[in-house]
Amino acid sequence: MAREYIERRDDTFYIAGSRVPLEVVIHEYQNGAPAESIADSFPTLTLEQIYGALAFYHGNKTQVEEAMRSTDRKWQEFDAKHPAPGPLRAKLELAKQGLARRG
Repeated sequence: MAREYIERRDDTFYIAGSRVPLEVVIHEYQNGAPAESIADSFPTLTLEQIYGALAFYHGNKTQVEEAMRSTDRKWQEFDAKHPAPGPLRAKLELAKQGLARRG
């Protein structure tokens, strides 16, 4: 019996029955995280849901990656219209650099 692991809401794919966008799972996967680690990072998702999401991604890669690019463009537009104050932006950049060194 086939099970649906992904649902589309507006312009974004989500793990079915959850509030977790597919793209956050895919970002983890693209950064080298195994399915088990991704499941640990998202305790509301089962390992089956993670594998189902990854299978959907591989079967619909062009469509999923276009949706991810669209989301990135929307965030860039929002950031351009609503920039963080200078001190906050500096703190965020330092935190981002710290994460990059650890990862």
